[in-house]
Amino acid sequence: MECTNHDRPRVVLRHRVRVHRATARRRTRQVEAPGQRSAGDDRCREGVQIYECRARKDQAGQFEWAFVAPEADLFDTRGKTIGKHYAGPHWEALDGSKTAGTLKERADAPVAGAIPWLLLSAKSVGRPDGAFSKVTSIQRVNTAGGSAPQGGCTQATLGTTARVDYTADYYFFTPR
Repeated sequence: MECTNHDRPRVVLRHRVRVHRATARRRTRQVEAPGQRSAGDDRCREGVQIYECRARKDQAGQFEWAFVAPEADLFDTRGKTIGKHYAGPHWEALDGSKTAGTLKERADAPVAGAIPWLLLSAKSVGRPDGAFSKVTSIQRVNTAGGSAPQGGCTQATLGTTARVDYTADYYFFTPR
Protein backbone atom coordinates (compact mmCIF):
# COMPACT_ATOMS: atom_id res chain seq x y z
CA MET A 1 0.00 0.00 0.00
CA GLU A 2 1.37 3.42 -0.88
CA CYS A 3 1.03 5.72 2.08
CA THR A 4 2.63 8.83 0.65
CA ASN A 5 0.54 11.83 1.68
CA HIS A 6 0.45 14.41 -1.10
CA ASP A 7 -1.78 16.81 0.86
CA ARG A 8 0.78 18.08 3.37
CA PRO A 9 1.91 21.62 2.46
CA ARG A 10 5.65 21.07 3.11
CA VAL A 11 5.97 18.55 0.30
CA VAL A 12 5.51 19.78 -3.23
CA LEU A 13 5.23 17.22 -6.01
CA ARG A 14 5.51 19.00 -9.30
CA HIS A 15 4.05 16.21 -11.48
CA ARG A 16 2.91 12.63 -11.31
CA VAL A 17 4.37 10.04 -13.66
CA ARG A 18 2.92 6.60 -14.41
CA VAL A 19 5.42 3.80 -13.94
CA HIS A 20 5.06 0.48 -15.72
CA ARG A 21 4.04 -2.10 -13.05
CA ALA A 22 6.61 -4.69 -14.18
CA THR A 23 9.42 -2.15 -13.77
CA ALA A 24 8.24 -1.24 -10.28
CA ARG A 25 7.93 -4.93 -9.26
CA ARG A 26 11.43 -5.70 -10.57
CA ARG A 27 12.94 -2.79 -8.60
CA THR A 28 11.00 -3.78 -5.47
CA ARG A 29 12.44 -7.32 -5.68
CA GLN A 30 15.95 -5.84 -5.81
CA VAL A 31 15.44 -4.25 -2.39
CA GLU A 32 13.21 -6.79 -0.62
CA ALA A 33 13.88 -8.27 2.83
CA PRO A 34 13.53 -12.05 2.43
CA GLY A 35 12.73 -14.20 5.46
CA GLN A 36 11.32 -11.32 7.48
CA ARG A 37 7.88 -9.96 8.27
CA SER A 38 6.59 -6.42 8.37
CA ALA A 39 6.68 -4.87 11.83
CA GLY A 40 3.18 -3.44 11.48
CA ASP A 41 1.61 -0.51 9.68
CA ASP A 42 3.35 0.94 6.67
CA ARG A 43 5.44 3.93 7.72
CA CYS A 44 5.48 7.01 5.50
CA ARG A 45 8.03 9.75 5.47
CA GLU A 46 8.05 13.19 4.10
CA GLY A 47 10.69 15.78 4.54
CA VAL A 48 13.86 16.96 2.88
CA GLN A 49 17.16 15.60 1.68
CA ILE A 50 19.87 18.12 2.62
CA TYR A 51 22.78 18.77 0.27
CA GLU A 52 25.81 21.07 0.58
CA CYS A 53 27.74 22.71 -2.24
CA ARG A 54 31.33 21.42 -1.94
CA ALA A 55 34.53 21.35 -3.96
CA ARG A 56 34.99 18.04 -5.80
CA LYS A 57 37.87 16.04 -4.39
CA ASP A 58 38.66 14.39 -7.72
CA GLN A 59 38.55 17.51 -9.95
CA ALA A 60 40.21 20.78 -8.94
CA GLY A 61 38.05 23.83 -9.58
CA GLN A 62 34.85 21.78 -9.91
CA PHE A 63 31.92 21.77 -7.47
CA GLU A 64 29.07 19.39 -6.63
CA TRP A 65 26.07 19.00 -4.37
CA ALA A 66 27.05 16.47 -1.68
CA PHE A 67 24.44 14.65 0.40
CA VAL A 68 24.52 15.68 4.06
CA ALA A 69 21.48 14.17 5.78
CA PRO A 70 17.76 13.49 5.64
CA GLU A 71 15.36 15.41 7.85
CA ALA A 72 11.89 13.92 7.86
CA ASP A 73 8.78 13.17 9.86
CA LEU A 74 7.48 9.62 10.00
CA PHE A 75 3.74 8.86 9.79
CA ASP A 76 1.59 5.75 10.01
CA THR A 77 -0.98 5.01 7.30
CA ARG A 78 -3.60 7.07 9.14
CA GLY A 79 -1.41 10.19 9.04
CA LYS A 80 -0.46 10.11 12.74
CA THR A 81 3.10 11.20 13.52
CA ILE A 82 5.03 8.25 14.94
CA GLY A 83 8.62 9.44 14.79
CA LYS A 84 11.39 11.05 12.80
CA HIS A 85 14.29 10.21 10.50
CA TYR A 86 17.64 11.97 10.54
CA ALA A 87 21.40 11.64 9.89
CA GLY A 88 23.03 8.33 10.59
CA PRO A 89 20.72 7.18 9.10
CA HIS A 90 18.52 6.87 12.19
CA TRP A 91 14.79 6.33 12.69
CA GLU A 92 13.43 7.29 16.10
CA ALA A 93 9.93 6.46 17.35
CA LEU A 94 8.01 8.71 19.72
CA ASP A 95 8.47 6.04 22.43
CA GLY A 96 12.27 6.63 22.34
CA SER A 97 13.20 3.41 20.52
CA LYS A 98 15.71 4.03 17.76
CA THR A 99 17.35 2.09 14.95
CA ALA A 100 20.36 2.80 12.75
CA GLY A 101 20.57 1.58 9.15
CA THR A 102 23.36 0.28 6.92
CA LEU A 103 22.93 -0.02 3.15
CA LYS A 104 22.47 -3.57 1.83
CA GLU A 105 20.90 -3.04 -1.63
CA ARG A 106 20.10 -0.08 -3.88
CA ALA A 107 17.93 0.28 -6.99
CA ASP A 108 17.38 3.37 -9.10
CA ALA A 109 13.88 4.78 -8.65
CA PRO A 110 11.66 4.19 -11.69
CA VAL A 111 10.77 7.92 -11.75
CA ALA A 112 13.33 10.56 -12.80
CA GLY A 113 14.39 12.93 -10.04
CA ALA A 114 13.48 10.53 -7.23
CA ILE A 115 16.00 9.24 -4.71
CA PRO A 116 16.85 5.51 -5.00
CA TRP A 117 14.91 2.64 -3.49
CA LEU A 118 16.89 0.97 -0.70
CA LEU A 119 17.15 -2.05 1.55
CA LEU A 120 19.02 -1.36 4.78
CA SER A 121 20.03 -3.67 7.59
CA ALA A 122 18.97 -2.17 10.91
CA LYS A 123 20.25 -2.35 14.47
CA SER A 124 18.58 -1.04 17.61
CA VAL A 125 20.57 1.83 19.15
CA GLY A 126 17.93 3.08 21.56
CA ARG A 127 15.93 1.64 24.39
CA PRO A 128 15.55 -2.18 24.35
CA ASP A 129 11.77 -2.13 23.98
CA GLY A 130 9.53 -0.06 21.75
CA ALA A 131 8.29 0.31 18.20
CA PHE A 132 11.71 0.14 16.50
CA SER A 133 13.68 -2.02 18.98
CA LYS A 134 13.26 -5.32 17.07
CA VAL A 135 13.61 -3.95 13.52
CA THR A 136 16.32 -5.74 11.51
CA SER A 137 15.66 -4.43 7.96
CA ILE A 138 14.17 -1.29 6.44
CA GLN A 139 12.91 -0.95 2.86
CA ARG A 140 12.50 2.46 1.16
CA VAL A 141 10.30 2.44 -1.96
CA ASN A 142 7.84 4.66 -3.86
CA THR A 143 10.14 7.66 -3.61
CA ALA A 144 9.29 11.05 -5.11
CA GLY A 145 11.76 13.93 -5.31
CA GLY A 146 14.81 14.33 -3.09
CA SER A 147 17.57 14.17 -5.70
CA ALA A 148 20.45 16.63 -5.58
CA PRO A 149 19.89 19.94 -7.40
CA GLN A 150 21.00 19.88 -11.04
CA GLY A 151 22.88 23.17 -10.95
CA GLY A 152 23.72 26.20 -8.86
CA CYS A 153 26.79 24.79 -7.11
CA THR A 154 29.67 27.12 -7.94
CA GLN A 155 32.64 28.81 -6.27
CA ALA A 156 30.25 31.63 -5.28
CA THR A 157 27.80 29.24 -3.56
CA LEU A 158 30.42 27.00 -1.89
CA GLY A 159 29.21 25.97 1.57
CA THR A 160 25.53 26.73 0.98
CA THR A 161 22.89 24.08 1.58
CA ALA A 162 19.88 23.01 -0.46
CA ARG A 163 16.84 21.33 1.11
CA VAL A 164 15.05 19.18 -1.47
CA ASP A 165 11.51 17.97 -0.71
CA TYR A 166 10.80 14.26 -0.95
CA THR A 167 8.38 11.54 0.10
CA ALA A 168 8.89 7.80 0.50
CA ASP A 169 7.19 4.69 1.81
CA TYR A 170 9.23 2.81 4.41
CA TYR A 171 8.64 -0.73 5.56
CA PHE A 172 10.20 -1.92 8.82
CA PHE A 173 10.89 -5.66 9.15
CA THR A 174 11.51 -7.93 12.11
CA PRO A 175 12.65 -11.58 12.16
CA ARG A 176 9.88 -14.15 11.60
